[in-house]
Amino acid sequence: MTGRSSARGWGWRWTGLWVGAGLVALVVLVALVSLLWTPHDPLAVNVADRLQPPSSSHLLGTDRLGRDVLSGLMAGARITLAVGAIAVAVGAVIGVPLGVLAAFKRNWLGQTLGRGFDLLLAFPGLLLAIVFAAAFGASTWSAALALGIGAVPAFARVAQAGARQVLGTEYVAAARVAGRSPWAIALTHVLPGIAGFLIVQASVAFGLAILAEAGLSYLGLGTPPPTPSWGRMLQDSQAFLGTHLNLILAPGLAIGLAVLGFNLLGDGLRDLLDPRLTTRR
Repeated sequence: MTGRSSARGWGWRWTGLWVGAGLVALVVLVALVSLLWTPHDPLAVNVADRLQPPSSSHLLGTDRLGRDVLSGLMAGARITLAVGAIAVAVGAVIGVPLGVLAAFKRNWLGQTLGRGFDLLLAFPGLLLAIVFAAAFGASTWSAALALGIGAVPAFARVAQAGARQVLGTEYVAAARVAGRSPWAIALTHVLPGIAGFLIVQASVAFGLAILAEAGLSYLGLGTPPPTPSWGRMLQDSQAFLGTHLNLILAPGLAIGLAVLGFNLLGDGLRDLLDPRLTTRR
């Protein structure tokens, strides 16, 4: 029974991984296609066609300004992925070196960095993005930068914990005895050893950035109009919740599926790359 239950559990984990990868691939594909083609111009206003129900000419209907909802969703996918990519890149580029440095330095510097990571983890990245919007104005790039800075402590903590595990291995001890410098050890042993943890963290951070960007745009603190954004589409359609449900379902489902995809992908990668789970298998 134990072996059968274990096999069933791994089957579900693989299912989640493939479902997450499929949803992420779908979002990426839609964003890439929107660079070359959309059913209509996502910025074209046609008041005569406002609030049209789904039809053959407008598969998801039109909004209050007569813009095609499907075209707006496709164009909004580009903004969603751009914000997620920038946030993850900023968080990883700053956080990973700091985390590895804290793992190497077991003195006051490492302890100070570790406590600083814990302190910054208590400061929500969304709140930082709101501060950025108030200071520099609402924009896609200020929101992405603020979310990236907010992701730094999480990347640093993951890198620090993973690096400490790698630094305690015998092959790192052998490298130190051989006279390898800390930089060489970090590049050849530590970073490859924690790559799996960082990939999982990047996937989770990507999903969080998508959700945060949607929330900021909904509040008017993210992507400004007329650039299509899933969060702003939600905000624009809330007045028609009782009469035109398609207007709020389309961006709501897009946000939910994108976040679900990245979370499932992160969970699946964690189970796949965790050596303890691999040994149990």
